[in-house]
Amino acid sequence: MGKFKYSEPEKEINKVLKHHDDLLKSIPSLDADHTTMNESIASSEALLKGLGLGHKIGHDKSIQKQKKTIQIPSWEDVRKDASISQEDVDLRSLFTEEELVSNERYLKHLRDDFNHIHRLDAVDYSICVAAGILAAAVDIFLVGFPEKTKNGISAGPLSNYMREKFDEAIPADKIKQLERQFKVPYDASTNYHLNEYVDGLSSWFHRYHSLGHDPILGFIFGVFDILNGRFTAIDKNGKIISQLVGDAPEGMTIFQAIGQVFGHMKSDVNTSMGLPAPMMTLFNMLQFGSIGEEKLSIAEVARGMYAEGYDFKHFCSMSIPTMLIEVIVRVSYCIKRLKEGHRLKESIPINGIRRKKPKLQTMLFISHTISSAVNGGKVYFTQNPLAINYKEWLAFAKYSISQMKWSLYEKPNLRNAYVDGKLKEEWESLHLMINDTWASMERDYIVIK
Repeated sequence: MGKFKYSEPEKEINKVLKHHDDLLKSIPSLDADHTTMNESIASSEALLKGLGLGHKIGHDKSIQKQKKTIQIPSWEDVRKDASISQEDVDLRSLFTEEELVSNERYLKHLRDDFNHIHRLDAVDYSICVAAGILAAAVDIFLVGFPEKTKNGISAGPLSNYMREKFDEAIPADKIKQLERQFKVPYDASTNYHLNEYVDGLSSWFHRYHSLGHDPILGFIFGVFDILNGRFTAIDKNGKIISQLVGDAPEGMTIFQAIGQVFGHMKSDVNTSMGLPAPMMTLFNMLQFGSIGEEKLSIAEVARGMYAEGYDFKHFCSMSIPTMLIEVIVRVSYCIKRLKEGHRLKESIPINGIRRKKPKLQTMLFISHTISSAVNGGKVYFTQNPLAINYKEWLAFAKYSISQMKWSLYEKPNLRNAYVDGKLKEEWESLHLMINDTWASMERDYIVIK
């Protein structure tokens, strides 16, 4: 067993404990004297009863009990006495080997209790598997992957339905109206009027290379470009290029610029070469890999996927399987917790800032793992990158990081806090018992401190 490192105050306390433990062990047992005394008392009581004086036993009020005086030494005196007779003491030396084993067994029991609280049961695993498989089935049979046809881009029934809804919401005449209303400086479709050449820029790919057209990054770079009259892009070689293309608008606030970005995205989302999937513009920077017979880089594959219809509208349809997992797992978790007798506040299937729900997080991680694994198999067997469910892999990455953080960092800390809390409860109970004993002692003795 390794040697613990104690602070100076802990060393002092250990010496005191060891000193008094030795004193207690040195006191001879009074069990034999107690037995003899009890036998004598019983014999005397029997004699008195035989003489007809049994009624006076225990009723003599003439003897009054006098309180004894006890002087409590100061902590400094106790510490000095212990330091004189003791070297540095390891606290474990106060226990026998059996007691140490028993203590470790109890700590293990507390840790197992904590693990049991966050352990998934058969019902939990069934929910995870059902949600993961259902999401994967929706992705395979209903989402599909985009293909160019004579009538435009076509995919699975769910993806086609999503595109129809976009067509109904933003028809061609509405697009023209929005284009006139929400003009932006980062909408250059060719290099003709640009000072610095952007390789790959064209009417087909200008939204894919422009950071202002990214559904997420656009609210950062697009706003910056509008307020500064610039055009920021990533060319097909992964180079970031930001250049002036006009004058900054006078008097425009950041909120007006955000509205301008949103309006321009709305005008582009339902065009033949619409907005890219969120963050997909950054794939231009992944200039490595050797994919397929043509040995394409990741950037080249992603650019080709966009050309085939892997855009924001398809991203929306890909998000539905991911949303299914979230809804099924979270609702099932809430219902199960309520049936187990937990309060509604404890059953709400959302992680709070200070109130984490590790079991819910683990269930979501398992479901997304199953769905991602099936999608990986779909890509492998079709050998088609368009089959990748980008949104599902983003969710899997997010929950993988969260699960790793929980397993390696949060779980050990919370388990230690749980064990410390249980030990603290027992110590407080012991402290109350000591106080009660001391209060009883003060009734029988005069204590001088």
